[in-house]
Amino acid sequence: MNIGLGAARRTVLLIDANPHARGALRLALEAAGFTVGEAVNGDEGARTAAQMHPDAILADSLMETIDAGGTIMDKLRRAGSRAPLYIASTLGDALVGAVSLQTAGIAGVFVNPIDPAIVIQTLTTRLAGRPPQSAR
Repeated sequence: MNIGLGAARRTVLLIDANPHARGALRLALEAAGFTVGEAVNGDEGARTAAQMHPDAILADSLMETIDAGGTIMDKLRRAGSRAPLYIASTLGDALVGAVSLQTAGIAGVFVNPIDPAIVIQTLTTRLAGRPPQSAR
């Protein structure tokens, strides 16, 4: 349970069909002070993003397509989300070399199995100095 920090609390949306992966990452992110939303697919992720206005989104790339999250990205952008999108993939190294992530709108790739400490450090660094979405 997250209490305190009010509007300054950073929010992260996890989109992954695997409840165990979402749960483990949720616990680590909440322990680090983030508020976490969850979705099981791109459609639910787009609806949740439109409601919670996350500061960052982390999606499993193989959930719907193998195109570096393009389908998920399209759904999120149509829903109005401008949060940086990170992809979790077992193909991370191959994706970095084969796909222009920036062109696809992807902020970065985390290789599965994800190390929560790296995710927390990355999100903390990336979101530093930016006002929370809830304050915009």
